[in-house]
Amino acid sequence: MDLLVTGGAGFIGSHFVKHLVQAEDVTRVTVLDALTYAGHSENLATVLSDKLRFVHGTICDRPLVDKLVSQCSAVVHFAAESHVDRSFYEAGTFVTTNVLGTQTLLDAAARHGVDRFVHVSTDEVYGPLLTGAAREDAPLRPSVPYAASKAASDLVALSYHQTHGVPVCVTRASNNYGPYQHPEKIIPLFIARLLTGQKATLHGRGEHVRNWLHVDDHCHGVEAVLRRGRPGEVYNLAGGTDLSSRELTDRLLALCGATWADVTYIEDRPANDLRYAMDWSKAARHLGYRPICGLDEGLADTVAWYRRNPDRWAPLLRAPAAGVSSVRVRRSAP
Repeated sequence: MDLLVTGGAGFIGSHFVKHLVQAEDVTRVTVLDALTYAGHSENLATVLSDKLRFVHGTICDRPLVDKLVSQCSAVVHFAAESHVDRSFYEAGTFVTTNVLGTQTLLDAAARHGVDRFVHVSTDEVYGPLLTGAAREDAPLRPSVPYAASKAASDLVALSYHQTHGVPVCVTRASNNYGPYQHPEKIIPLFIARLLTGQKATLHGRGEHVRNWLHVDDHCHGVEAVLRRGRPGEVYNLAGGTDLSSRELTDRLLALCGATWADVTYIEDRPANDLRYAMDWSKAARHLGYRPICGLDEGLADTVAWYRRNPDRWAPLLRAPAAGVSSVRVRRSAP
């Protein structure tokens, strides 16, 4: 199998690449990444393999995409603009990358007849659920421009299966966490702030509920869909731990050696959905998907990585504005 992985230098994509290059039946993994603020070639620095090829470029570059897709047998599409807050002010960028970029890939896949196309999406397309859990056939009710752009790209991807026979599968995952994540997301942001003596900022009263799935479990789910998924189908990948943001903060405080005095409450952001939930029994039943990383272990390993690697995230913090040399990291919990 010769894979093209878009966004393979990002948080989730790089974990997926590091796993797949070890598979015996994978002959080559080509990573296409634009290396925007959230993608870093350092995320692939530990991948020492002749199988890996890196290409710096965007999924909206039609000639480049066409060339790369013509050389692969399968596409796994992670590349996306993904931060909700940025989508409030840069909605055009999100639509361009997430919708038109996906369509560009699908056009190439239709021309060259790839064997597999996995489109990676999010639980946010279902919108808020106060009770119950969304199955794959639930209505899409995105609340914010980011989620709307992902919902649109999901529908475009599935339409290419119906219209052109592209063997598309769509995955929708719950909130991921783990090493290498950009510190704009809540877990690495809170870890980074707490380790540098800053306050964590909690929206509202910390009542928003999310399902937290370790990135490695997500990647194993994507691989299961790549290998055994049925074209034209959607698969929810969840099964982590449901926590309110206050419950999550309490765990991070303990792991970082901080207290609730290190937390400040701020006004909630617009359209902050109170609860997401997905039914992932379809992936379990048909693909044998089972998350294995417990939250306690996963969070402890994640905090330990950020504690060991301040050079990877300290320059990305909005404050302090100075470089790594001025950042003092709490090396261990008291």
